[in-house]
Amino acid sequence: MNFENRPNKITKTNIIMFKAIPHHQGLVNPFEISDEKILEKVYQTHFHCVEKYDHGSLYLVASNVIKHSIETSELIFKNEKQINQDKEETAPSISFPRLPLLKQISCQMICVGSGEKDEFADEITILILKQLRSYSWEAKAAISLAAFALEFGKFWHLALPPRGDELGKWLAELNGIENLSENKEQLSRFNGLMKKVMEVIGECMTNNNEEYNIEDVPALAETLHHIPVLVYWAIITLVTSATHIHSFTHKGYKYELSKFDEKIDSILKNFRELREKCKMQIGAIEDYKRRKDIISSAIETTTNKDIDIVNFLDALIIPNNGSQDQKLVVYNGISREQQVGVQDFKNKYVLLFISSIDDTFEGEIQLLKSINEKLKEDPKEIQGYKKEDLKILWIQLVDEGDGDEKPSKATLENLEKGWYVVKEFKFKTGIRLMREVFNYKDKAIIMLIGPQGKVENHDAKHTISTWGIDGFPFRASDHIRLTKQWDWFWNVLIDLSPSIRELIEKGCYLFIYGSTNNKWIQDFTTALENMNESMKSPETTSIIEWYQFGRESPKIIPCFWIAIDNLLLSTKKQKKNEEKEEENSVTREIQKLLLLKQDPNGWVVLSKGRQVKLLGEGEAMLYTAKAFDAWKKGRLYKEVSFDSGFKHHYEHERSKRKQKCAHREFANYPTDILAQIPCPVKCGHEMEVTSVNYKCCHGLESSHHV
Repeated sequence: MNFENRPNKITKTNIIMFKAIPHHQGLVNPFEISDEKILEKVYQTHFHCVEKYDHGSLYLVASNVIKHSIETSELIFKNEKQINQDKEETAPSISFPRLPLLKQISCQMICVGSGEKDEFADEITILILKQLRSYSWEAKAAISLAAFALEFGKFWHLALPPRGDELGKWLAELNGIENLSENKEQLSRFNGLMKKVMEVIGECMTNNNEEYNIEDVPALAETLHHIPVLVYWAIITLVTSATHIHSFTHKGYKYELSKFDEKIDSILKNFRELREKCKMQIGAIEDYKRRKDIISSAIETTTNKDIDIVNFLDALIIPNNGSQDQKLVVYNGISREQQVGVQDFKNKYVLLFISSIDDTFEGEIQLLKSINEKLKEDPKEIQGYKKEDLKILWIQLVDEGDGDEKPSKATLENLEKGWYVVKEFKFKTGIRLMREVFNYKDKAIIMLIGPQGKVENHDAKHTISTWGIDGFPFRASDHIRLTKQWDWFWNVLIDLSPSIRELIEKGCYLFIYGSTNNKWIQDFTTALENMNESMKSPETTSIIEWYQFGRESPKIIPCFWIAIDNLLLSTKKQKKNEEKEEENSVTREIQKLLLLKQDPNGWVVLSKGRQVKLLGEGEAMLYTAKAFDAWKKGRLYKEVSFDSGFKHHYEHERSKRKQKCAHREFANYPTDILAQIPCPVKCGHEMEVTSVNYKCCHGLESSHHV
């Protein structure tokens, strides 16, 4: 007889028919097939979930019935009837839809006789699943548990009727309850199995990972496939156990469910391991989202008061509780400590140097080494920022495909002097953040992170290579400031001498110079020609150009200086109107150029394109250019850019010469831009300005009156 064609309505006749069915070869023993086969079989009983049901409330009621039934059995065996009878409880108000199907499933469960083969229990289980085909897997389990609880609860309620319940007393007598005490040990094992089944169903109920997809949580696929198997084994255990309920009163009752105990233990263990994998993978997703929020906020324009440089670095490079495959080690090259925390960077600017094992980063290393040396030199403060507040942190990434390749010992030892270094960085989440948020693509990058955990410059390498230490602390705003700082110079120069535009646009190193001393002009031009010939050697591809100011037309010289004079006056007037306490950088550069104009040996501007690298005195510039063949052989020239090397040797030459005090005369100086001073005799009037006295800062020469 085909089991699928049997009538769903359970009658006495049907129960007899079930009992009489011969076990043909199509029946399957669930203990003899794999869980994969069981999964395949039970999925055939499941349709799209269209029945919405409050399985949570039903599970709560059913599990409470079973829990109280177990408690009742334990009290009976402890002879504590009075405790249970006097116990008062306020039942929670729980509402759930009543199912006509519930009683039917309960009857189907008890129709399997004790001692029947497991194949028949499997048939009943499949029948129940087919009847519940439109419900979710959680609802199937909860409904089956409730169907079992109907019989289990009734039995134990009769076993311990309330005081004065005469009807309950006589019903207990009819059910032979007095024989229970003989099966105490067997019933204890049965109760243990029921607790395990409730655990299994409870685990299914708490599978709340709907917001995650399988691509993000690979273990979720296996976990979800395991739920139908759990539901199957929970139901077949309930079906088999239901046939034992009314055998509790039989003398010599034997517990024959040990194999279900073992199976439930096994599948529950496997399921919990899968859940733990899901939990870890979901935890990694949540951790990544949290870290990405912090790192992403670092590149936004708004400021997050809860984030600083320590939070930023913690999110980027510190694994959680050493859970990753490597414990992070930050080496402090300054103190030579083996390991330091990110707290060392609190309130600091951090030049974040990121590279991979196989990346070619020698250029970046030399660039940062030169900056590191400059940070140690005087002055200790530039643009109001202390040099000691800038730290260099090198992170060398080791991806999975890099194998055991490591940076050379010599390279690391060289870099550890004054740097912070993260060796063999394998933190997968951190590497992913660098690739996705910073767009790192296996090519070394240098970023500047500010004390507030903000990315102040995505390409600090460009700022450093362009401006050197003058760009300190190397923010993007510093690059813009320095670029605009000399716009006034180029605007005036190009307006008076358009031919220089072509030299500027070449983007090469350009010397612009002028002087009233013809001999100096001739000597400096010759030095530049010789230097250019030396630079054409295979050692370097750098090419220089030069432009003698006024050579094409001497008439432009006075026009240029008049224009510069006017620029200075306009910036001073602007300064007074805006009530700035300090002169801005443009004003300082204009003043410096005007002072150098009076140097009898001339003045020189060294630029690369429109980026002015150095404004220098004629004599020191001449000797620096003449000595090029000597200093270019030194180690420094090979490690830094041409302009950095030239500037270094220029400062050396300049320091060897006695510094002359600067004087400046202004014709028709407008007195309205000078600061007003009140009368010292307290008359209340402002003093009249009749002259300006500029005194040498060195105190070596007399003052000069304008």
